[in-house]
Amino acid sequence: MSGGGASGGAGGDALRRAVLTVAALNFAWFLVEFAGAFRIGSVALLADSIDFLEDTAVNLLVAVALGWSAARRARVGMVLAALMLIPAGAFLWSLWQKFLSPVPPEAAALSLLGLGALAVNLGCAFILARFRRQAGSLTRGAFLSARNDAIANVAIVAAGLLTLARPSVWPDVAVGLGIALINLDAAREVWRAARAEGRDAAA
Repeated sequence: MSGGGASGGAGGDALRRAVLTVAALNFAWFLVEFAGAFRIGSVALLADSIDFLEDTAVNLLVAVALGWSAARRARVGMVLAALMLIPAGAFLWSLWQKFLSPVPPEAAALSLLGLGALAVNLGCAFILARFRRQAGSLTRGAFLSARNDAIANVAIVAAGLLTLARPSVWPDVAVGLGIALINLDAAREVWRAARAEGRDAAA
């Protein structure tokens, strides 16, 4: 796939507008969720908020790299795969803090913030769905992030409801772990797609 193919012309302009819109939505919700995570003491929301920041970077990189060759896009795709590991590291840090101070998060706020994040991610996934096969691993990575994040947000809402019914740190911790594992799997998939794209470009 050449740089002027799938990403050139009107199609490329539409894709660039889409990923810039998604980047703006992700950054706005990162600010909301990051502040909320610290206010209510939630491991899952902290991991998810940093995931929103990572998604902001992913979509900005997609917008920048649209006019590049397949080989250069493949290299950027590998960088994106590494970026997708950031939430896992953030989770490990916040998990340690939670063990030091095992206080359940505020359940109602946890569910409400999870619902807000779900709405943002479903909107982003809808925007990106028709472009997910353009620009190879780059847009695939952006679409997978939005889709997987929506799944994680459903789990955050459930954790809030469980905590409301029976106060405990464990639903929040379990969902945080799930978010970290989802991002590890998505990073592996994007890495494999980027390597395949690089091999095809070399051939």
